[in-house]
Amino acid sequence: MTEATTTIQNKTGIHARPASVFVQKASSFKSKVQLKAKGKTVDAKSILMIMSMGLVKGTEVTICADGPDEADAVAALKKMIDDKFGEE
Repeated sequence: MTEATTTIQNKTGIHARPASVFVQKASSFKSKVQLKAKGKTVDAKSILMIMSMGLVKGTEVTICADGPDEADAVAALKKMIDDKFGEE
């Protein structure tokens, strides 16, 4: 199991477009990928689950992955959040 914690920096938080991009990236890995925030843990490969978390700017999130490519998955998804999904 590999995990990393970061903070949402986007002014608008994680809305539909970044959630979609995040889910597509998470789904490209074989590992089980989860996102933890606000005391909840959800499947990072489900857009409905990501959207249901209501991730706003300043929310601390932890990306967890377990499987053959877990380190790559966590690094890529953390970088995506840290780069604000290419927004702004």
